[in-house]
Amino acid sequence: MTPKAYRYRFYPTEEQEQLLRRTLGCVRLVYNKALHTRTEAWYEHQTRIDYKQTSGRLTEWKKQEDLQFLNEVSSVPLQQGLRNLQKAFANFWAGRSKYPNFKKKRSGGSAEFTRAAFKWKDGQLWLAKCNESLPIRWSRTLRAGCEPSTVTVRLDASGRWFVSLLVDEAIEFLPQIDKAIGIDAGITSLICTSDGEKIANPKHFKRLRYKLRRATKALSGKVKGSNNREKARREVARIHAKIADARTDFLHKLTTRLVRENQTIAVEDLAVKTMLKNRKLAQAIADASWAELVRQLEYKCQWYGRTLVKIDRWFPSSKRCGHCGHVVDKLPLDVREWDCPECGTHHDRDINAAQNILAAGLAVNVCGSSVRPDRHEPKGRLSKTRKGKKQKPKS
Repeated sequence: MTPKAYRYRFYPTEEQEQLLRRTLGCVRLVYNKALHTRTEAWYEHQTRIDYKQTSGRLTEWKKQEDLQFLNEVSSVPLQQGLRNLQKAFANFWAGRSKYPNFKKKRSGGSAEFTRAAFKWKDGQLWLAKCNESLPIRWSRTLRAGCEPSTVTVRLDASGRWFVSLLVDEAIEFLPQIDKAIGIDAGITSLICTSDGEKIANPKHFKRLRYKLRRATKALSGKVKGSNNREKARREVARIHAKIADARTDFLHKLTTRLVRENQTIAVEDLAVKTMLKNRKLAQAIADASWAELVRQLEYKCQWYGRTLVKIDRWFPSSKRCGHCGHVVDKLPLDVREWDCPECGTHHDRDINAAQNILAAGLAVNVCGSSVRPDRHEPKGRLSKTRKGKKQKPKS
């Protein structure tokens, strides 16, 4: 059984929206108060407060006269908020994320309900304290016999309501096929495959950049705290949501096709965070969303019985001749085609890189390690003294 989340949009009634907004506000308040308490305890007494202690504080807060409204909503989302805060601190201590931030009202918010706080019957969902089922727009149905174990309600910055249902589902592996592919990520072409196929980069942000610029400029001219400023803020959020939805939809369709058509997929282990420090290409790299592309390939390959291989990010895929193995010293980004000085083979930069990635990925898959297939020390490789330098982004 594999945990899988289904997200749907729903349109709450006026009564449901009031209750849900109160719930989100209470979750945000409890989370921020717990974060403030933990931060203050560390800076003043150098002591760590865990989930159990913050849960005890929540009981005390509910007894305070000015916080009686916390008793008007379900207690489960409040406890789940404290658990999420504990998880955020665990990630911070392990070095996987930054220090937790305070939640803001303008960002919307979310509330998580476990089995004790909702009812699922005949394909209808009732949340705690709600008298009516949520009017969900069922864009796709759950598999027969699947019941949600956790329900998460979210309000995004543009004012849209979403509900996510987490279910345990038996996902069948796809039939095995004898095909492998290498993928080279870029900016002009989002990906180039070892088969010679180039997928153009839709550039979703660039398509709506000027519209977003006008909306942002209009927002900056509104008086803070006014209704007109709130309307302008929602308009900016709607444009951002439109960009994000288009990008996510495109990547899901692309990665699903790649997983269905190939048994083995080889990609580069790109340092996207480091590459985003390039001010000239940061916007284009962020819009391409390479990290999300690889993330989707990872879990979909795991779901459907495919193999995803990540090769060493320092592997000279672009500068290596796929015919004789010669590695050139330099290959500027503006050079899209080149001839090998050793064997004279003419290469398309992206296709050659994708073919080299495939060859390295197959070797890594067989050897079971990330070493280069021929243990070759190529020319132009960054020396150990330059460890930590920015990786040049591909275009």
